[in-house]
Amino acid sequence: MIPFLDLKKINEPYETAFQGKLRAVLDNGWYILGKEVETFEKSFAEYCQSKYCIGVGNGFDALVLIFKGYIELGKLKKGDEVIVPANTYIASILAILQADLIPVLVEPKLKTYNINPDLIQEKITSKTKAILAVHLYGQLAEMDKINEIAVKNKLIVVEDAAQSHGIINNQQLTIHNSNAASAYSFYPGKNLGCLGDGGAITTNDTELAKVLFSLRNYGSEKKYYNEYIGINSRLDELQAAFLNLKLPNLDADNDKRRVIAKRYLSEIKNDKIELPFWDLSNNHVFHLFVIRTNNRDELQQYLAENNIQTVIHYPVAPHKQKAFSPETSEWNTLSFPITEKIHNEVLSLPMSPVLKDSEIDFIIAVLNRY
Repeated sequence: MIPFLDLKKINEPYETAFQGKLRAVLDNGWYILGKEVETFEKSFAEYCQSKYCIGVGNGFDALVLIFKGYIELGKLKKGDEVIVPANTYIASILAILQADLIPVLVEPKLKTYNINPDLIQEKITSKTKAILAVHLYGQLAEMDKINEIAVKNKLIVVEDAAQSHGIINNQQLTIHNSNAASAYSFYPGKNLGCLGDGGAITTNDTELAKVLFSLRNYGSEKKYYNEYIGINSRLDELQAAFLNLKLPNLDADNDKRRVIAKRYLSEIKNDKIELPFWDLSNNHVFHLFVIRTNNRDELQQYLAENNIQTVIHYPVAPHKQKAFSPETSEWNTLSFPITEKIHNEVLSLPMSPVLKDSEIDFIIAVLNRY
């Protein structure tokens, strides 16, 4: 079986170094918000070309804290509307709800799977105060257009960068705007993954960063003195230590993903399969390589029979989830045809920096025979 993602093989080269870091953390005796977290926050901020990095418990908390931070600063208030792509992973939407804000769904472009900027303006009301741009599957959203809309309508832009580690080094993103923030996840399967949960926020906004450093730690800047109603969401020392070892190799790993993507795009030739769009620039880090087909279940079964593991990202559109049933929401009755088409047709092929050429050859050959 060719696994969809072989995390053991990805982390194997770091095994000795991981053990050394574990020993160092144990010897140091400092397990929460110590030198490893401090080092990672500094390194990741520099890598993302931002002033600040705030290490948190996971990518979901990173989003929630950004919104809560803006609420504390008076730039958002409970009940404000946030524009968000309708086809994103549900965590993006749940984070908005968790911050007592209202998600407003906007269709994506079928070509890129990212939010369609041309449809944003019509969804903006007097209650709209922010846009959550999601770089889905590792592809940069159309930030120039999104920022233009945000400036015109005086909206905050937040980036869900949970799947797009590394893309910022090649683009002028919102992070260079002093009134913006990006949320990252270091879940093990991400392009930069730790060995458990982890996340971070990057921003150039000094005021926001100050609030976030407190909010992640019970709302406390000084121990036992609480300025805000915060939460406990801190990147732990051991995960930060592992991330410190892996960060220097992120660009090289992303380049390997792009090499694989180029092969898939140029060598898969089957009119039953719709390949993803990529203009060959560095605006994609291929966290996922997502194809579409009219008979997704049949294709997935065919690939499984040929020992190729695939995953669906994602089988159910957020507005069709049971969590938003008519008893609690009107979302189940809403119609988003492009979003629903995407969720009915997408299938993610194996994609990782440890895929062998022979495995890629085999995957391509099997797909071309379908």
